Amino acid sequence: MSLSDKRILLIISGGIAAYKSLDLIRRLKERGAGVRVIMTKAAQHFVTPLSAGAIAGERAYTDLFDATTEFDIGHIRLARETDLVVIAPATADLMAKMAGGHADDLASTVLLATDKPILIAPAMNPQMWGHRATKRNLAQLLADGVATVGPNAGEMAEADEAGIGRMAEPIEIAAAIESLLAGRNAAPKALAGQHILVTSGPTHEAIDPVRYIANRSSGKQGHAIARAAAAAGATVTLVSGPVKLPDPPGIKVIHVESARAMLAAVEAGLPADAAIFAAAVADWRVAEMAAQKTKKTAAGPPTLAFVENPDILATVAKRKAQRPGLVIGFAAETERVIENARAKLVKKGCDWIVANDVSRETGVMGGDRNTVHLVTAQGVEAWPSQSKEEVARALVARIAETLKAPAALLR
Repeated sequence: MSLSDKRILLIISGGIAAYKSLDLIRRLKERGAGVRVIMTKAAQHFVTPLSAGAIAGERAYTDLFDATTEFDIGHIRLARETDLVVIAPATADLMAKMAGGHADDLASTVLLATDKPILIAPAMNPQMWGHRATKRNLAQLLADGVATVGPNAGEMAEADEAGIGRMAEPIEIAAAIESLLAGRNAAPKALAGQHILVTSGPTHEAIDPVRYIANRSSGKQGHAIARAAAAAGATVTLVSGPVKLPDPPGIKVIHVESARAMLAAVEAGLPADAAIFAAAVADWRVAEMAAQKTKKTAAGPPTLAFVENPDILATVAKRKAQRPGLVIGFAAETERVIENARAKLVKKGCDWIVANDVSRETGVMGGDRNTVHLVTAQGVEAWPSQSKEEVARALVARIAETLKAPAALLR
């Protein structure tokens, strides 16, 4: 998409990632956008107004009480004469101001005065991103209609710091801007008005306070499905086990550890129009978790007694009340993929099974590509090898098409 004739107001707040905002300005200009820049006081410790203004092609605005600036353009005009307000980087402090409706500098005043869409690209230390206050503020901003891109996982500027908190790359932010502006003039989306529930990742079943039973699921496929459903206009609830992935922007994410916690979150998330169970849930847990770390003894390894975990897919598929119109399970197999998937379809009582071969040599577990079969009561479809994002988009398109059909045709 070209951004020709689009006006972008870029707010740069204080953080080491501010240097990336200069590249973002360049990428937006290359796409034909007009860019105005506001810099907070803290941002000016990392990049200069002269640098930002030189790349943008006009002065960078910094002071709410600059008499010359206010006479020439004013913060109200800055707030209104734009198609989109972008904050990159968006610090924890500025997000808190936005959530609380503060207006004590030029950036926060413009944000309170604008009636235009807002996109934030958060950037901060992982501990700050995971703090309850930041989560509350983000939830409020999402409820207010603010769009987000990132943050990403990776190394931080500080030594020996890593996790989720890196600002999205300028090319990612530019793509998000294009998508957001294109969506404002687009036709109604395929899943508009639908609630889609997705599970993703592994579960961890505690043996003692240190050890647990788990599997190799990365959550990449489930998270991709959640993003694709949201892009198709759905309201999405994502119930995620422990993964090293950022929460998809604009999606309600519920983090859980165990199978029992995942089932409780799923049931709390109903009703839904469709439920996609992509999580690789542990089949068993120890009958009783040890209160302390289990130590080596002369008696040898401890004997662990196991019990079955609840079957989340079957529980939801066989509900009498609040059963989603379309219930989709996943079958991660290492042998007899189609045969096992067909048996699972009948046993669980679900509508579809997405089956794949997760043998070590396939690289599917933790990888970025997938080769799946869609198994239904009508037959088996073999899909080509493709990225997990492409699998997600194809599955969501099929879901949207099916949900439009009469209820009698769903199963």
